[in-house]
Amino acid sequence: MNKLSILLCGAALGAMATVAVTHPQLLLVGHARAADSDAYKQLNLFGDVFEHVRDDYVEKPDDSKLVAAALDGMLTSLDPHSNYMDAKSFQDMQEQTSGQFGGIGAEVSAENGVIKIVSPIDDSPAAKAGVLAGDSIIAVDGVSIQGMTLEQAVAKLRGPIHTPVTLKIQRPGKTDPFDVKLIRDIVKVASVNSRKLGDDIGYIRISQFTEQTFEGLKKSLDKLNKDIGKDKLKGYVIDLRDDPGGLLDQAIAVSGAFLGRGEVVTTRGRNPDDVQRFTASGTDLTGGKPLIVLVNGGSASASEIVAGALQDHRRATILGTRSFGKGSVQTIIPLQGDGALRLTTARYYTPSGRSIQAKGIEPEIVVTENVPADLKGEDETHGEAGLKGHLANPGDDKSEEGGSSAYVPADEKDDTQLQAAIKLLEGTQKSAYFPPDTKAAIPN
Repeated sequence: MNKLSILLCGAALGAMATVAVTHPQLLLVGHARAADSDAYKQLNLFGDVFEHVRDDYVEKPDDSKLVAAALDGMLTSLDPHSNYMDAKSFQDMQEQTSGQFGGIGAEVSAENGVIKIVSPIDDSPAAKAGVLAGDSIIAVDGVSIQGMTLEQAVAKLRGPIHTPVTLKIQRPGKTDPFDVKLIRDIVKVASVNSRKLGDDIGYIRISQFTEQTFEGLKKSLDKLNKDIGKDKLKGYVIDLRDDPGGLLDQAIAVSGAFLGRGEVVTTRGRNPDDVQRFTASGTDLTGGKPLIVLVNGGSASASEIVAGALQDHRRATILGTRSFGKGSVQTIIPLQGDGALRLTTARYYTPSGRSIQAKGIEPEIVVTENVPADLKGEDETHGEAGLKGHLANPGDDKSEEGGSSAYVPADEKDDTQLQAAIKLLEGTQKSAYFPPDTKAAIPN
């Protein structure tokens, strides 16, 4: 099942580590290949088909839409994360990665023609109106969106701020659909939220990796140190569950905040010499306090980079269920006409040389949540391995693993993963994996 994620009124961010740069040399690749006679023949074939459609289709087509569809079809045939963005989609993506955009404020997915809520954003119109993860949107303002593509459905949900919109929701466990009325607004995504757990544990939730994430993390650490006290603070729970990823540079900066020094991630492109090594070179902003990182089937890409780096360096204990398994990096290449190309340009590897592509991060301590009966089966992600056309794992054994549960209880008391982390940090529960064995860490 091909599952795509998108933030309403924003561009696709889910399961992505993105390098937002312009590479002029990449823009020249098409010209170099066009010199090959076979490539010219294929381009001529495309031209022939394009002209037949323009001249003979039963209705006059829109040339720009034809070209955009052809470009997107070419790119999506490569892997699930490469695609063409027109000017509007590119602008939406830029707004989203900045951490502020307009909309109702929810992440959704398209599964077999059904638009589902993955999660409402904290303090967004959707969250305030009571929209829940797992809800299906079957109509917008009385117009059915069943069978629409994700982009078509999002277009229906978009609109000027302060305008009303009515969603018809089908909720698991309820027989009849019901209406939810809300007001569109500017959605400011606080990608980092923090609070005290009890009197002596810091909790930091990173929901996605935007341009503001590292700064938000530093502010959260400062606040927790002030509220709890450095001497009293026993450690931190870093919650990366259902974090779909985001910007690569932010994942590197966040990893460095806990590592201080050492390799974070290596990216390897198609050519043997196309290798980049990213390292942390600052200081551990936590002062070496114990860390437990929570992951689940919704933790993808940039969040997996952080979890993998902390795991390999034995800086943190990973707890939860297997992560999504998104082990590739996309480069955003601006194009003429204000559009952009999102192209998978590299695989990434954890500091120990592991590729987690279509495998995911395996926690040292596996803890599952108690999923309500009406949500069982709905909580499972199929992971990268379940996406049609995904890149194969480059390892010798080529083994792959599917995703895992992405369910997180709303009530902290019912959150078995979080409660297990608290008990480990408090010392009321023991594990051979906590604290981690630093002797097994890879050398810095």
